[in-house]
Amino acid sequence: MSNASGTSLIDLQIMWHRLIAVVEEQAQVLLRTAFSPIVRECGDLSAGVFDLKGRMLAQAVTGTPGHVNSMAESVKHFIAHFPIHTMKEGEAYITNDPWMGTGHLNDFVVTTPCFKDGKVVALFSCTSHLMDIGGIGFGPDATDVFMEGLYIPMLKLIDQGVVNETLMAMIRTNTRLPIDTEGDTYSLAGCNGVGCERLVEMMNEFGIDTLDELGDYICDRSREAVLAEIAKLPKGSWRNSMVVDGYDAPVTLAATLTISDAGIHVDFDGTSPASKFGINVPLSYTTAYTVFGLGCVVASQIPNNAGSLSPLTVSAPSGAILNAPKPAPVASRHVIGQMLPDVVFGCLRQIIPERVPAEGTSCLWNLNVRGQTRSGVGGNYGFSMAVTSNGGTGARFGKDGLSATAYPSGVRGTPVEIAETQTPLIFWRKELRPDSGGAGRTRGGLGQIIEVGSGVDAPFEILAAFDRIDHPPRGRDGGRDGEAGYVGLKSGQKMRGKGFQIVPSDDRLVVMTPGGAGIGDPRERAPENVRDDIESGLVSSDNAVAIYGRAG
Repeated sequence: MSNASGTSLIDLQIMWHRLIAVVEEQAQVLLRTAFSPIVRECGDLSAGVFDLKGRMLAQAVTGTPGHVNSMAESVKHFIAHFPIHTMKEGEAYITNDPWMGTGHLNDFVVTTPCFKDGKVVALFSCTSHLMDIGGIGFGPDATDVFMEGLYIPMLKLIDQGVVNETLMAMIRTNTRLPIDTEGDTYSLAGCNGVGCERLVEMMNEFGIDTLDELGDYICDRSREAVLAEIAKLPKGSWRNSMVVDGYDAPVTLAATLTISDAGIHVDFDGTSPASKFGINVPLSYTTAYTVFGLGCVVASQIPNNAGSLSPLTVSAPSGAILNAPKPAPVASRHVIGQMLPDVVFGCLRQIIPERVPAEGTSCLWNLNVRGQTRSGVGGNYGFSMAVTSNGGTGARFGKDGLSATAYPSGVRGTPVEIAETQTPLIFWRKELRPDSGGAGRTRGGLGQIIEVGSGVDAPFEILAAFDRIDHPPRGRDGGRDGEAGYVGLKSGQKMRGKGFQIVPSDDRLVVMTPGGAGIGDPRERAPENVRDDIESGLVSSDNAVAIYGRAG
């Protein structure tokens, strides 16, 4: 059986799988060579291969949806700035423009043209999170993007094999972590190079000179598969809204989801206006997490590429917090953007409740910590680290939620051993938070209790960017809400959920991450599940009696 051009469909399918393997190796190179622990230990990255039309043909399984799906748009901007016919072998391009990249300055995007026999055949692109890019730091306190750090326009990082040393000097000079930041930049360029080598090997093996036919096959088949899944759903529009903490005032996230023969469109009209603080979201990041949420429910078995993404579209009013224009501050865009799968799930549960979870913590509860050491020790100035932490996910229709799990971001939690090696901090507690999962027929996942103090006679800063403190995840169909989050000092002082604050050297930071919400009447929970929860220490005996009506 052959395609219209004569290429065997089996060969096309094998090449498609090979492309996915190529970009996975690309991602693994980035993972293993990165300097920042949030990339190396937690997988906060993305990698993908694109055709000359700017279509993403394959993405690595390793990576986060916020990076992958927004990076998919950034490649089109690279092509506009560096047209295909002008590209030369040995070039690589870079930006961290939030509106052309992945939503804030702390993510670098590097794109590299891949040459075969002297001609451009594809583009490899990758993204990773850099811990410090100058400015006031990785927190939500800035009032415009220029306060948030070094802003790199579309530039050549490498020009025909020669590194742009002027740019590298600017990058090193504008960060508190010059060693890490320089190393991460080279790591990005290096992984693209490996991708190029593997792609050329594959093309030689299969005797092809372009990706045109393969690209059309991938995109057409993927689009058809997603549309086939959408066709099984009822047509119409459904609405949902959710209130989250915001910075200085609550934020309403409102969505109208419309299903038609052409696909699924989500419109965020009715959402709160942009904030004056750095929790705003560029539209590319809004789109990234919205379509990821849709894909998880509607097309979870279909590979992520330009074809599978094309039937899923998003709009938000200009000036809304989900479509904040430059120069709005956007450093902590994840706090709002990662709530969007829950918002669209609220629409989808009205038609396919059995496939949609209850609300969860959603946004990462990263401990963004910073402090001083002797200036210039090891080439860096003090320490700065995002200790990735997570709460519970919402209950599923037939299963409990996941405890201390990052959904939708997908990043792993930072190992305590790594955090204590990289910083002078000591983690005194890091354990599941009993009774934090919302009760229900199926229970929400549990949050965590984390206690951390300074290991030296010096305070440290917490650049807080937490949510679900005033507005915890909401239960569904009689299920209870997840437990709200909490931030404070061990001495008893409650701290703000957002903003720079000091943890004294003789005190400790206490963070309790939220639990996911439950689904269904708790009295309908299976007795053996209640008993297992009590025996495992996930639910206290008192709560079991009061909420579930049984003591195990």
